[in-house]
Amino acid sequence: MKLNPEFYQGKKVLVTGHTGFKGMWLCKMLSMFGAKVTGYALSSPTEEGGKVFREAGVEAAIHSVIGDIRDWAHLAKVFAEAQPEIVLHLAAQPLVIKSYEEPALTYETNVMGTVNVLECVRQTESVRSFLNVTTDKVYENKEWSWGYRENEPLDGYDPYSNSKSCSELVTHSYKKSFFADGRCAISTARAGNVIGGGDFSENRIVPDCIRAAYVRQKIEVRNPYSTRPYQHVLEPLHAYLLIAQAQYEDGKYADWYNVGPDECDCVTTGELTDIFCRQWGEGLTWENVSVEGPHEANFLKLDCSKIKSRLHWQPRWHIEDALRETVTWAKAWQQGEDIAKVMEMQINEFLGENQQ
Repeated sequence: MKLNPEFYQGKKVLVTGHTGFKGMWLCKMLSMFGAKVTGYALSSPTEEGGKVFREAGVEAAIHSVIGDIRDWAHLAKVFAEAQPEIVLHLAAQPLVIKSYEEPALTYETNVMGTVNVLECVRQTESVRSFLNVTTDKVYENKEWSWGYRENEPLDGYDPYSNSKSCSELVTHSYKKSFFADGRCAISTARAGNVIGGGDFSENRIVPDCIRAAYVRQKIEVRNPYSTRPYQHVLEPLHAYLLIAQAQYEDGKYADWYNVGPDECDCVTTGELTDIFCRQWGEGLTWENVSVEGPHEANFLKLDCSKIKSRLHWQPRWHIEDALRETVTWAKAWQQGEDIAKVMEMQINEFLGENQQ
């Protein structure tokens, strides 16, 4: 099975979290496919992110609604007006450190926000395909060296990871309780650590690298020995669109899917930073600034056998490729280039490889 961009031509798609890093790229792809996209999210969390959202042409290409997924009445009104056929749920409080600082907000957004979205799906007859995007951190992390499979226990440690585990369980319950008749296919996707141009979040390694590179300072690395499944943002987005398409066409594909890189691209944060420095050039270097802080997993990998065997999905860009494209984007942004064209070129290059 392959992602068919023509499938999305004219389809009504509602994306929550459309102003965020992944949501912005996803809406860019959908608008290029000719989908009729409604986005629902808070304003971009950073000033730079909001600027990219506008300059990338995303805001102009879709129907953008600024709203909070904790506000069920507003969300329900948007669903009623949009009558979506496909719903892709990305809205979340996505940061581990912030979840320690604001745990209640994190649970309200990631758990009750998911309940609100699923309630809207339940009450909107037009919806035939729903995907909840969670995280690789939903699993009970035992710090072992092999990848977690979809049937491993869910028990995220920190408030962010745990709230996403709860979001998974909420989705499972709704699927069994309200969608057993097959009216709407329900899946979740547990993606690895995503990198790419347009991410301006705090306390994320690649945005930290870019900020340091812009001002020619040494990069400060908090956890250089932690292993993570890093992947370019287009990898999971391709998987999300493939899952949504596959289950729309045949409900047997509705399931829980890991989405991550191959074993060779699961690297430590220090190795990732080394590659970034080589790609950026200009003598960029980094230093270890490990300090005692909130608990974060040291070792995390995903076993993606299920999505590979069932949907024939395969990651395409190795970590060097992912960082090269990220550096290209970041330098284009710094130099004031047409960022919409840069994104379209990267999407077309990636999709061209995936259609071979």
